[in-house]
Amino acid sequence: MTTPDTVVNVGADLLADAVADQAVPVTRVDWRPPMEGTAADLAVVAADPRRHAANERALAAMLGVTATLVDVLPASEALGLEPGQFLHAGPPIGWDRAPGPLRGALMGGAALEGLVADPEDAAALFESGTGVSLEPCHHRSAVGPMAGVVTPSMWLFVLEDPATGRRSYCSLNEGLGKVLRYGAYSPEVITRLRWMGDVLGPLLQRAVRTVRDSDAGPVDVTGILTQMLQMGDEAHNRNRAGTLMLLRDLSPAMVGAIGSSGVPVADVAEALRFIGANDHFFLNLAMPACKLALDAARGIDGSTMVVAMARNGTDFGIQVAGTGDEWFTGPAQLADGLFLGDYGPEDANPDIGDSAITETAGIGGFAMATAPAIVRFVGGSVPDALATTRRMHEITLGENPRWSVPVLEFQGTPTGIDVTMVCRTGILPQINTGMAGRLAGVGQVGAGLVNPPAEIFPKALARLAELVPGRHTS
Repeated sequence: MTTPDTVVNVGADLLADAVADQAVPVTRVDWRPPMEGTAADLAVVAADPRRHAANERALAAMLGVTATLVDVLPASEALGLEPGQFLHAGPPIGWDRAPGPLRGALMGGAALEGLVADPEDAAALFESGTGVSLEPCHHRSAVGPMAGVVTPSMWLFVLEDPATGRRSYCSLNEGLGKVLRYGAYSPEVITRLRWMGDVLGPLLQRAVRTVRDSDAGPVDVTGILTQMLQMGDEAHNRNRAGTLMLLRDLSPAMVGAIGSSGVPVADVAEALRFIGANDHFFLNLAMPACKLALDAARGIDGSTMVVAMARNGTDFGIQVAGTGDEWFTGPAQLADGLFLGDYGPEDANPDIGDSAITETAGIGGFAMATAPAIVRFVGGSVPDALATTRRMHEITLGENPRWSVPVLEFQGTPTGIDVTMVCRTGILPQINTGMAGRLAGVGQVGAGLVNPPAEIFPKALARLAELVPGRHTS
């Protein structure tokens, strides 16, 4: 019997290890069976003659978007929000199923809007439903971190794709710890939000418009994302370089407002200190930049590309390019990570927020290899970060040449999550995230790593299979 030149091993390593012990070269193939119950739908979708071209079109549409910062406006003006209307993160949810962090943020938002004198009194208001309504940020071309609550008086960043004029929106970042988006609503939280509405928002509006109307043109948010990924940020839980570059672009105009608009020196100084001390400030620009890009791929029949991943603290939902605005949902998962102070897993709420739009676009957890220092914030190790980015390439349609990873020979970040690839491999998207306390009013308790619930991808796949033209069912 002759010894083979090499042996190809598929799946478990037991046989491969035994062969390697006999000094025979082994090629290991990492193969997994598809997710249970998906084989038939995978066959139908794989045979869809539209799929390849539709996915190429979806990926190209997304990669073709440039996000520029063109304005800062109150939500009442930018989105037409009226008193009593509240936006929130994730797929649709009512007060009856809202978790503690979302309830806390809604209660604080009601106090901010003057609907109640004390946030504690807002619970009865939302329970009755009289004069209030809840709607996902995504339904208004917006995104919101963590609870994602947006009220009419809150100021929003306005991003625009100059090629199409399409826009996306996001609130201003409050910082970390006891903040509204983590469900805190103490007096200092409301005071900070009022300052952001009275001082920070109008000052940023002046600065953004000054830069936009200058010869240099508006701030190129997509360009900043390109640079910050080269500087150790992954644009979800590490935004230090991005925040500093934003300050570089806006601070001269902010200072200039002292003379041209009569803005008090103390207001400008406080705003600069606030932004400079808040490493996460740029996150609220990264998110709508990703939203703007992914929305370009919506409504492409036959495409299996995911265009949104979002969580409301109870449900985790995805939307797909080829299935319209339909949500496919499952239970939000608890993150595994590092906790602040004496907090532990029992104190944390399941995953919450629209910030997974960054992973949907190929950064955040998908780009952890470019930001190995992130493991000090969310847990894991540097080899884990490198392996995560490599693994995400197995479930994506391509890579983004704008957003490259130096340590991986400047390979583009894995981009365009494919429902069929997730179902075929069983590999779930990796998200890094902050953790909110499960009780209303607590605030942030930690940060960590989390995956979507596995069952939402077979649900999306089944719907895609139903939409294949000429499908025959028995």
